[in-house]
Amino acid sequence: MNTEIINKIKAKMAEVLLPEQLNKLEIVLKEELASDKKIENFLKDNKNLVKEFITAKHIEGCAKRTEEYYLTTLKFFIKTINFSVRCIDANKIREYLMNYQKINNCSNVTLDNVRRILSSFYKWLEEEDFILKSPMKRIHRIKAPIVIKPAFSDEQIEVIRKNVALNKRNIAIIDILISSGIRVSELVRLNRSSINLNTRTCVVFGKGAKQRETYFDVRTKIELENYLKTRKDKNKALFVTAHKKSKHGTYTRLTVNSIEKMIREIGYKTEIENVHPHRFRRTMATRAIDKGMPIEQVQVLLGHTKIDTTLRYANVQQANVRYSHQKYIC
Repeated sequence: MNTEIINKIKAKMAEVLLPEQLNKLEIVLKEELASDKKIENFLKDNKNLVKEFITAKHIEGCAKRTEEYYLTTLKFFIKTINFSVRCIDANKIREYLMNYQKINNCSNVTLDNVRRILSSFYKWLEEEDFILKSPMKRIHRIKAPIVIKPAFSDEQIEVIRKNVALNKRNIAIIDILISSGIRVSELVRLNRSSINLNTRTCVVFGKGAKQRETYFDVRTKIELENYLKTRKDKNKALFVTAHKKSKHGTYTRLTVNSIEKMIREIGYKTEIENVHPHRFRRTMATRAIDKGMPIEQVQVLLGHTKIDTTLRYANVQQANVRYSHQKYIC
């Protein structure tokens, strides 16, 4: 590739340069275009910039899983472009996004997530004076159809609860997810001191380390009491492993992965499709709106910054829409 470029430049300059000048030009071009050291330097620079960006996101309170997603996406980006991130333009990024979708066969939703990460990265580069202007300012949001995913039906919830009824910890987890609508990442961070059984409230730390109060129902209170009576350890975590112990002889705090695995297994056993923690959150939002809770209050319960996010979680029953139309329009 570099040889072709050098030959083209020499051919164009042959009319105005002497043979010895052309030879010198060739030497200079080879040094600039084929220098392994130069390539090594910009690759190292790319990695350092990504590392500094992730550090900045960590200091801002970015969740660990989000940091990992950012890092994986940006590592793939700098590996693919094989070019300095400081010098890339909007057209090159558009080309990268187009090829990314072809290679990974991903949806527009996933592709827009990649675009948002690149936008955040280049905005940071601009703010930190690593570049003069972010090329992402010319690349707009990638449109995708908004698909409202279904919530659990009342019958499915009862089938799931029946499946874990004999496991006091697991049924307490299911009930607090469905009644409070908290994220699984918030659930694993709960301590015993985070909950108040008398008032049926719990304090959670959401995205960006934002603290909020949320609530659970009487059934959840009873299941939590039953579960806590079985605990003989002194671990401050609300939910701990059933058998794995730490060096100190106390049970270890449950992780996001362990809860996701447990809930997937429930789906296999009950033959209910798409059983995962986030669906409980969506179900709570749907139920709340169907029963008349103002969307702004649902937004507060879920800990959303934007109400548009809450609307995407809520799958309002068509029967209720028909009833409201007859009540207010007809």
